[in-house]
Amino acid sequence: MEGAGSDASSAVAPLAQWRHDFSKAFQYYLDRSAPHTVQRWLGTLAVAAIYVLRVYCVRGFYIVSYGLGIYILNLLIGFMSPKVDPELEVLDGASLPTKDSDELKPFVRWLPEFKFWYAITKAFCIAFLMTFISVLDVPIFWPILLCYWIALFILTMKRQIVHMIKYKYVPFSIGKQRYSGKK
Repeated sequence: MEGAGSDASSAVAPLAQWRHDFSKAFQYYLDRSAPHTVQRWLGTLAVAAIYVLRVYCVRGFYIVSYGLGIYILNLLIGFMSPKVDPELEVLDGASLPTKDSDELKPFVRWLPEFKFWYAITKAFCIAFLMTFISVLDVPIFWPILLCYWIALFILTMKRQIVHMIKYKYVPFSIGKQRYSGKK
C-alpha cells in the first residue's frame, strides 16, 4: 500500500517543481519589463492586432469581443479613478486641496499603469484562446452589440469626466507642469 501512494506523489512533485520554476521565471521577466513602458504597450498593441485579425478572419466570436470590451472599459475606469475617492474623503474629514495654501496631494491611481497593462494583455490573450472554442461562437447581430458598447462607453466616460471636473483631478500627466530642478 505504501508504494502506490508514493508513486502518485512522485509524479506530482516534478509537475509542482516545474510550475514553481515557470512562475519564478515569468515573474522575473515581468519585473524586468516594468520600466519599458512603450515597448510593453507596443507588444500589447501587437497582441490586440492579432486578436482583431483572428476575429475578422473567422467572422465570429462577437460575444467574446463584447465581453473583452466591457472588461477593458472596467479596467479603464479603474485606471482613471483615484485610489481614494474624494466623495468618501469628504465624509472622513480629509479632502483635496481647495486653496493655494493647502497641501498638494499627488494623484494615485486605483489601478496602477503596470497592472492595467498586464490585465489588458492577459485579457487579449485569453480572448484569443477563447476564439478556438467553437461553443463560444454564438450567432448574433454584431452591430447591436457595438452600438450598445459605444453607448455604455459614452455614458461611463461622461460620468467619469464629470467626477474628474467636480473634484479637480487629472489622471494623465499630459499638460501638467514638470519641474526639472534648479537651473
